[in-house]
Amino acid sequence: MVKSIYVGNLPWSATEEEIRNLFGAFGTISAVKLVEDRETGRPRGFGFVEMEEPDAQKAIEALEGTEFGGRTLRISEAKPREPRPPRRW
Repeated sequence: MVKSIYVGNLPWSATEEEIRNLFGAFGTISAVKLVEDRETGRPRGFGFVEMEEPDAQKAIEALEGTEFGGRTLRISEAKPREPRPPRRW
């Protein structure tokens, strides 16, 4: 089963390839997505990695709190996005 991992507190210079290399030491990665601001296109400092279940848990435990690009990473299992109320104009 594929598990989605939240990767937070990333340096804005981080690339998908660097994240793939970081997590690749723990198993096969099915996807990496770094989140960008819709308006400016600049990185928002977090993203998601998808991996198979046992490898994902190993990566979470090993990488939580480690330093990457001068920042302390926040790694956890991604939680489903809560529905947002409709916008009012």
